[in-house]
Amino acid sequence: MKPELLAEAPPIIKEFLGYLETIKGKSPKTVEEYYLDLRTFFRYILMSRGMVSADTDFESIDISKVDLELIRTINLTQVYEYMNYLGSARHNQASTRSRKVSSLRTFFKYLTSKTGKLEKNPVLELETPKQKKALPHYLTLEQSLELLSSVDGPTKERDYCILTLFLNCGMRLSELVGLNLNDIRYKRNESEKDEAATLRIVGKGNKERLVYLNEACIDAIQRYIAVRPKDALVDKNALFISKQHKRISPKTVQYIVKKYLAQIHLDGPGYSVHKLRHTAATLMYQHGHVDIRVLKDILGHENLGTTEIYTHLSDEQMANAAKANPLSKVKQRGTSIQNIIKDEQKKEPK
Repeated sequence: MKPELLAEAPPIIKEFLGYLETIKGKSPKTVEEYYLDLRTFFRYILMSRGMVSADTDFESIDISKVDLELIRTINLTQVYEYMNYLGSARHNQASTRSRKVSSLRTFFKYLTSKTGKLEKNPVLELETPKQKKALPHYLTLEQSLELLSSVDGPTKERDYCILTLFLNCGMRLSELVGLNLNDIRYKRNESEKDEAATLRIVGKGNKERLVYLNEACIDAIQRYIAVRPKDALVDKNALFISKQHKRISPKTVQYIVKKYLAQIHLDGPGYSVHKLRHTAATLMYQHGHVDIRVLKDILGHENLGTTEIYTHLSDEQMANAAKANPLSKVKQRGTSIQNIIKDEQKKEPK
């Protein structure tokens, strides 16, 4: 979390942020998101109660004086008014409002259940805004092959390796950028007399998971390692190196992915680095018939419900396949609902 943000936080929120990072193991970025959500909430509380000047800009409202005494006066009605404000004044989508609800729940649970500083939890009955369940964009198998075939240029080994890991391992952008050389581990498989390789991935909340590398990943990594810069490196252990001989940045990876997506005419909205993660999951589930529980562990999902969206993708495709059948609209002649009713009426005794 940025030091300047932490400096402006009131003591009671600083304690909560410390709990998130040290006890819950949340990443600095996640902790910062919690703080920004809470800052918006308390800015609204101060504004709505007239505790700041009417001409004060919302983004300039100082929450450093927020304390337990103020927090004790907050009730569920005020929280719902805040949710209405987010939608009407700040135009937050349901997904954003849902995240802010989650932040408030975690904060008040900490004050009640974890520390006992608050006797009653005002958001215990707070409902989460309903979200439209949108299916994620993903590349087809043919598009994925075309994307890999489009790689060329002076850094083609590195770029190809990046795309291969995204499409085969389903990792997040931050996870790929954080990969180190010693995260790749080889071991001899005695039964098959060959060498297996695994990749240690550090995901959200610093949670580690181990994924097995297939032939495509091993080959791509070995080809890249052979040409990977070795001299004057800022971070010698980083797997992917930029042209400046530093650990590659998220922004650079995003640029690389978008560049190759554009080359196969997939540069429209909805296609990004994260869509390659969706692609990997979809291909494993639909073409590889990977068990949904195994897929959950590969992707590093905390809940199985998050992974189940890929089963919904398959259901939709099955429905579309049924509609695409050339016989799907062929109906028996003379069996309209009106004719059926007339036939039934004739059968009735007079």
